[in-house]
Amino acid sequence: MAALLAGRRAKGGDVAVDILIAEDEPSILESLDFILRRAGWSIASVTDGDAVLSTLRRAPPRLVVLDVMLPKRSGFDVLKQIRADDVLRELPVLILTAKGQAKDRRTAEELGADGFVTKPYANAEVIDEVRRLIGAVHTA
Repeated sequence: MAALLAGRRAKGGDVAVDILIAEDEPSILESLDFILRRAGWSIASVTDGDAVLSTLRRAPPRLVVLDVMLPKRSGFDVLKQIRADDVLRELPVLILTAKGQAKDRRTAEELGADGFVTKPYANAEVIDEVRRLIGAVHTA
């Protein structure tokens, strides 16, 4: 995996990762980290909305898995900021939320989310959405 990342450097020399997970619930964050790493992607994580934006500006990943309910700045506010940023605008964003209401899905779509997964989720559902948004990992 280190060899795969060696060529992908972000601003400031940070190694770019495949997926940034923005989730403040430790058990969900641990679960997502585990299933996505096991599927072959490199992962970084943050636990609040402000940290998402600062991390994205420093080292943009290939995809963001973004919880709606985050401290400091909501996932919807973060998504608005991503879509308003010339550099980050095209970054795929998968919204992950416990709120399964049609209103939240509509809001996510209106703000430009690329995918939407409702908690509780099946591991395969998350993997399938990530593959759809960034493609399968090519491992030897």
